[in-house]
Amino acid sequence: MKTVQFREALREAMSEEMRSDERVFLMGEEVAEYNGAYKVSQGMLDEFGPKRIIDTPIAELGFAGIGVGAAMNGLRPIVEFMTWNFAILAADQIINSAAKMLQMSGGQYGCPIVFRGGNGTAGQLAATHSQSFEAFYAHVPGLKVITPSNPYDAKGLLKAAIRDEDPVVFLESEKMYGDKGEIPENEYIVPIGIADIKRSGSDVTIVSFGKIIKEAYKAAEELSKDGIECEIIDLRTIRPIDYNTVVESVKKTNRCVVLEESWPIASISSEIAYHVQRYAFDHLDAPVQRITQSDTPFAFSPPLIEEASPNAARLIQAVKEVAYA
Repeated sequence: MKTVQFREALREAMSEEMRSDERVFLMGEEVAEYNGAYKVSQGMLDEFGPKRIIDTPIAELGFAGIGVGAAMNGLRPIVEFMTWNFAILAADQIINSAAKMLQMSGGQYGCPIVFRGGNGTAGQLAATHSQSFEAFYAHVPGLKVITPSNPYDAKGLLKAAIRDEDPVVFLESEKMYGDKGEIPENEYIVPIGIADIKRSGSDVTIVSFGKIIKEAYKAAEELSKDGIECEIIDLRTIRPIDYNTVVESVKKTNRCVVLEESWPIASISSEIAYHVQRYAFDHLDAPVQRITQSDTPFAFSPPLIEEASPNAARLIQAVKEVAYA
């Protein structure tokens, strides 16, 4: 095993796949000459050259469309958005072209493409630069949606995404790029669609994903001091969701709290809550709780950010409520 940063794990995944498959290339804002906005692609231009590491204009709709066309014609593009907030402009290509192409062409054209970049809140960036898009894209048939929480999962899942025959939305976080973690020295893949139990426990199931899962770890450590042992499930893949792992955990713990970074309406936590009550209702000893961002645009003011954001303190309170502690 070796210790790497989150950004290095992503870089290794892309570089390994580019070395083994000449159809793979990277395009996006500042990925080449500047080595990536967050240095994810550092050094890749030197190794692979300007035909495979391609700087684009600040025109997300345009270069996303080029990527879709390239995928339809046999290449395997990785399209990097500096932030998924900017990719709102490319939503037409992602949702109306990439996601629907296989079905609309009667199976004649696939679209093996990865759209990736920074997602979610990152401090004082205000409302238009602080959005989490997991539920937004998970709503769309034809897309796969991935949001890793650590370097090991990031590398293994990105390699799986690049090899996948379907379009994949890969959601990272600029606040995670410097996070460190261990990964194997040798090549490995993390399968798409399989959740991971990050912490075993017997009293309450906490379901989460992405960088906000760090708050779940904090909460679990504090709750353990009070004799409440939480099982933490990292979904990793948002579409398809590994419902079975969640349901089997709830059958053991009899309680469930879902923690996510985005808004509450039509959210991933709503989906999990529905599925748990549908398939584990007789095992529940308390209603499913969820902790989300407040139902407001994200603020610039630090006190308002603190008030709106899901955190360990709110999670601890929810867990104690479902545990009747």
